[in-house]
Amino acid sequence: MSENKITFEEAMEKLEVIVQRLEEGDVPLEEALNYYKQGMELSKLCHDKLKNVEEQLAKVITEDGEEEFVIKEEE
Repeated sequence: MSENKITFEEAMEKLEVIVQRLEEGDVPLEEALNYYKQGMELSKLCHDKLKNVEEQLAKVITEDGEEEFVIKEEE
């Protein structure tokens, strides 16, 4: 699956369709397994994209190289 080129929003939409399809309950086992695998890949893609954005926002540097603010993670 070449999902890395899709946007976060597109991945979320595809994930929602997969979840709806699986919740219907009338999906053959092999098809359900394929949906599950696709869903896990999309979920990881979304997580990775969010993590990347979080890292970008965690530390913003001004043009003259000074740190503007840092967001600390909650424990």
